[in-house]
Amino acid sequence: MKNQNVELFESIPVFRAVIKLALPTVAGQIILVIYNMADTYFVGLTGSDAMLTAVTVCMPAFMFISAISNLFGIGGAATISHALGRRNPGRAGNASALALYGCIITALVYSLLTAWMIDPFTDLLGGSHAAVHMHSVVYLRITVVLGGIFTAVGTLLSHLIRSEGRAAQASFGIAMGGILNIMLDPLFMFVILPQGNEIAGAAIATALSNVIVCLYFILLMRSFGKKGTSLTFRMDKDAFRSGTAREIMMTGLPACLMTLCENISYAVLDHLMASAGMSAQAGVGVAKKVNMLAHCIVRGMSQGVLPLIAYNYAGGNYKRMKDAFVIAASMSVVMSCISMLACLIFTGELIGIFINTEGESLYYGIRFLRILCLGCPFSAFAYAVISFFQAVGENRRSFLLAILRKGALDIPLMFVLGVMIRIYGIVAATPVTDVICCAAAAVWFVQCINKLKRNPGHA
Repeated sequence: MKNQNVELFESIPVFRAVIKLALPTVAGQIILVIYNMADTYFVGLTGSDAMLTAVTVCMPAFMFISAISNLFGIGGAATISHALGRRNPGRAGNASALALYGCIITALVYSLLTAWMIDPFTDLLGGSHAAVHMHSVVYLRITVVLGGIFTAVGTLLSHLIRSEGRAAQASFGIAMGGILNIMLDPLFMFVILPQGNEIAGAAIATALSNVIVCLYFILLMRSFGKKGTSLTFRMDKDAFRSGTAREIMMTGLPACLMTLCENISYAVLDHLMASAGMSAQAGVGVAKKVNMLAHCIVRGMSQGVLPLIAYNYAGGNYKRMKDAFVIAASMSVVMSCISMLACLIFTGELIGIFINTEGESLYYGIRFLRILCLGCPFSAFAYAVISFFQAVGENRRSFLLAILRKGALDIPLMFVLGVMIRIYGIVAATPVTDVICCAAAAVWFVQCINKLKRNPGHA
């Protein structure tokens, strides 16, 4: 790495290092959520609950691409940072190449499977209503079948570039994709395509912006030159012998499963909401989108600081590692509290941005958002601890906490609370799970720190 990147990881004050790494990542994640909201906003202008519900139904399938990117991206980034912390650039290069090709192959298989089973897949996600099904199939064919591989590779490369401390360049690419999507949405939805094809227009805008982002990252990596980076698209003979592939998979698996379980959880939520009618589905979909703002801030903080924690863990500087986590986690919790208060105070205004007609959709959206936002601060701390475990190689704890946060606990609670409090109980399962998961994260984090104190050679 260049000297300034080494200084960023090793010597400059921890708070400044956290800000320099995390701030661009948080900004990129916020723009990413804004463009997700833009899709919902522009589709909401049509006044069609069927189109609005279709976007909600397709979100888990589209976000599964993020699970693939996280498997190889977060796993690859942590492995690269470990290698650089141990002064082993060859292993870092092998890790970047293995992560890239693994991501391409997996994303391609997922896109082909989606194309093959698109109708039953759409029904499984909650798009069984005839009008919703039709729009959902169009959206999936464009964003997942045609554009999925570009979305996956673009996100992957942002993780790998960030692992060397280039947070600004990585976040610029993500932000550029979001801004492009916001600009292209109305162009394709209301100008280029005829009326009635707004879903196709939104999907084309999303896919095209992700293609451009992917090309940007490829050109950026090539511009670094051989002496300016350890990242490469080539593997040497030791790539499969040194355990690099296993480290990538084991470190990235919890991140992948967390995203995957999150999407399964959302799909179950949508499926249960379908029994309450299209208005409830549309309302919860918009509430989830608004509530994503707090989660994107936490995700940005965690992803930005992960290389710093991983590098200092591998180098044995546990004090700097711990300080980086404490600062990042504290900032995440504070910002989540602010987001929660904003959602509670301005609930009607926030939901009204996306549902601009009086009716049941608006009614449900307001009430669902007030329930969902209560878990934000607890989820923020749990997510920060999961990221910390990924950075220090505590894969078992990371895995357990990830599936506890989404899947193992909240899905059963949806059914239990759904019987007790009907549709509001289904939604309340999310913040209840966040509180329990936060308590488990605090206990396991303290245990992990004590383990490092007892065994300084653990790294």
